[in-house]
Amino acid sequence: VLAVELAADNIQVNVIAPGFVKTRFSQAIWDNPQLNEAVVRSIPQKRMAEVEELAGLALYLASPASSFMTGATLVIDGGQLVSNAIGA
Repeated sequence: VLAVELAADNIQVNVIAPGFVKTRFSQAIWDNPQLNEAVVRSIPQKRMAEVEELAGLALYLASPASSFMTGATLVIDGGQLVSNAIGA
């Protein structure tokens, strides 16, 4: 709704929807070998994202290259969402 309301003012509203990212907030996961293994097993790329991997997407969204993109939810999760959706 916000993307539609602000589009005429040339304001883009997009969302970055990350999966598991290796940060201090997820440290309880990656410090626990069994829990970490279960999480990593659910991600097709077999690892958590690094913060730097999300930064590139944020830079793109802040750049003129994304000027015609609005209302998008950009999932960056190593394929976890789609693999769960197809039952992989």
